[in-house]
Amino acid sequence: MYIESDIIRGHIDAVVLHFLEYNDSYGYELSKLITDKTNGEYEINGQTLYSAIRRLEGKKLIESYWGDESHGGRRKYYKITEEGKKFLKEERYIWLFTKKIIDKLLDIE
Repeated sequence: MYIESDIIRGHIDAVVLHFLEYNDSYGYELSKLITDKTNGEYEINGQTLYSAIRRLEGKKLIESYWGDESHGGRRKYYKITEEGKKFLKEERYIWLFTKKIIDKLLDIE
């Protein structure tokens, strides 16, 4: 089944924060984690991912730092901030509420 990217795009910030909640990560790794988590049913576009990363950094919800070169080239890692954790908690609540309303509207309950 194919999912319209617009449906997920509004939640990409929360998805990125979710993965950074557990471990710091770099862009390609985040992309792979997202694809793996969905068993390949959703692959995030690189431009979409990096736009989200820039947006999250601009809002101070994540921070970046350069990793060492012990595993190949030097990578830019991202980590969630305390503000990012608060934002993610709010986004999860908003998602659950939105899902509940859509389920009612589509008679899924």
